[in-house]
Amino acid sequence: MSIVSRPGAFVRAAASFLGMALLALGVALGPALAQDAGKGGGGLFGGGGFGGLEGLFGGDEKPGPNVYVSPSAIELLPDAADVGVPQNRSLKTFDPIALPERASPRGTSALDLPNLPAYAPQLNVEPKAFRPNAELVLEARLVDDGEPVPNGLVWRLFSAVPQLDGRSALIATSKEAQPSFDVPPGAYIVHAIFGRAGIVKRIDFSGVSAKEVIVLGAGGLKLNATASADGAEVPKSRLRFDIYSDPELESDRELIASGVAAGETVRLNAGLYHVVSTYGSVNAQTQGDIKVEAGKLTEATLQHHASQQTLKLVREKGGEAIAGTAWTIASTSGDILRKSAGAFASMVLNEGDYTAIARNRDTTYQRTFTVKAGEDAEVEILLSDLAEADTGD
Repeated sequence: MSIVSRPGAFVRAAASFLGMALLALGVALGPALAQDAGKGGGGLFGGGGFGGLEGLFGGDEKPGPNVYVSPSAIELLPDAADVGVPQNRSLKTFDPIALPERASPRGTSALDLPNLPAYAPQLNVEPKAFRPNAELVLEARLVDDGEPVPNGLVWRLFSAVPQLDGRSALIATSKEAQPSFDVPPGAYIVHAIFGRAGIVKRIDFSGVSAKEVIVLGAGGLKLNATASADGAEVPKSRLRFDIYSDPELESDRELIASGVAAGETVRLNAGLYHVVSTYGSVNAQTQGDIKVEAGKLTEATLQHHASQQTLKLVREKGGEAIAGTAWTIASTSGDILRKSAGAFASMVLNEGDYTAIARNRDTTYQRTFTVKAGEDAEVEILLSDLAEADTGD
């Protein structure tokens, strides 16, 4: 048995009691031990005597051979738990906890489940079935008592409540004759376009299905032109029209449609318009004011006073045109109207007098000719029609 040394008063007291016990033990057992020692026996602790306790107390003096230990001194030794020495304890064994037994399957039946597909089938449901009952339906007419417009419409539906930038938000568009919009109750702005005719209207939708009829107040305009008072035909491919609004001041007119071909129907709001017709590409123009009535197609024919002129430089009358000729056409006042190069110079000119200047191989030829309305002509310039002075053109 080994004892751990602890510094302090308790250890010193234990050593004092132990010394007294050893002394008493030596007195009691002295004769017997002396006999055993004389016989060469090992004693209580074997042949080593007290040499094993020397390190416990740290004494410098070695005990003599006649010192004995009393058995009653063991009771005076301190308990290991009192001096903080951990004790070796055997592990305890715990009995396992009894788990409850499973419920008896008796009395329960297996579930009979049908064979289910891995994915639910897609149902073909009509989209209109999910539409709310309230719909805003729009219809357009040219006049109040007219028929609905069947096609050619463009609808735009805006919110009447402006955004932060002051503009109305576009909600929906449609090109149907009678569009249907699924919108909540509120105020809306409808913009209907029919060609170049259009109207803007505010609609207060209560949320109950209703049809809103928009009266466009529009009509159609079809244009054509002649070359003279007797109705001489003009090739439609050489005609074009520009349509302007008709304010009092010409400078304030707004271009509504440009490059309109002859015979083309233009849809316009009812009102007065200023039309400019151009025949060819030089100076043949005519213009007039035309009124468009709602629900009607207005056909107008403008009258030109012009004709097609073809110029050529020849050596003699009826001869072949000389190639490599540069042409300059000028009015009698000296304004240059057209320049071209080639054997022929063809153009449409208003009726009146003109000067044709032809230059070929550094030689200039010149002739004055007259244009009559509706009479297409071929103008020949002879090599004998030399210019009096080289104009440099």
